[in-house]
Amino acid sequence: MRSLIILSVLIQVCLATAGCTGYTAPAASTYTVDQDGILNLKCAPVTANEELLAANETYTKSRIVLHTDNGDVVTYLAAPKSPVAAVVYAPGAGERLAGHEERMVRFASAGYAFLFVDTRGNGGETAGLPFGQQLIQQDYAMFGKGEMPQYYQSVCDLISARKMLAEKYQVPVYAMGSSNGGRYSAVAAGVDPDFAGFVGISTSDWGLRDAVIGQGLYGDPVRFATSIEPSTYIQRISPRPVWLFHARADPIIPFENGEQIFSHARDPKTFAEFSGSHGINSDVDEKIISEWAQIYAPRG
Repeated sequence: MRSLIILSVLIQVCLATAGCTGYTAPAASTYTVDQDGILNLKCAPVTANEELLAANETYTKSRIVLHTDNGDVVTYLAAPKSPVAAVVYAPGAGERLAGHEERMVRFASAGYAFLFVDTRGNGGETAGLPFGQQLIQQDYAMFGKGEMPQYYQSVCDLISARKMLAEKYQVPVYAMGSSNGGRYSAVAAGVDPDFAGFVGISTSDWGLRDAVIGQGLYGDPVRFATSIEPSTYIQRISPRPVWLFHARADPIIPFENGEQIFSHARDPKTFAEFSGSHGINSDVDEKIISEWAQIYAPRG
């Protein structure tokens, strides 16, 4: 949210490399950011421990811990036996697993594996700082020293989750996120060309880059701010599809902000209103599942 953007902050897997050829996985995740602020990531391999929580004839639910080079990341998976596609979902600020249990079952029952990622600093089981003044200050300091910012590592987490699901099910995997999570997911989909597409709900740019430029700053502050803005990457997702959903009555991220980031996307892209206020809800679920039913319906 724009209220969290503090200018003074800037002023003061292929898992275990299985099946990969021509690629040497780094021992630690690394990044580069070019002069245009475009982030390139090399994410270190992760290992994963999966604990089965429930199972029936329709789907299984499990808790999967990703052991990354920068700490453990907790995820939860609901999946049918043979999904036709999969989702890596990044929640909005403060969203907990409990609010998505029914959603995960709904997607699994429709034929899609749904992975909820407890993103760093979101107040759940994964350690880290939430997006805000302290995180920006920490990450910009790390950026200046060439160390791995948490923001970039969070993007690596989504990429590692995508690799895990692709390895597990051999199906297309989409990046999906709501509100703040949509911002992380857009960057992940733009950085990693192996995501099948991007679904963003109630999301927009952070607004940091424009604020920094508006203060007359240049160089590294602008480069760093640009590297974390979703609009830097959403245009790079094409020719993979982009779906954006926004409620006209959204009280947190204005509808116009959603339209603005949509304008940066390239075809194929879809912008749809949904009933509600802010964040993913059952209306969005139905719209997504309906859209994907046309893509993944059995062909006679």
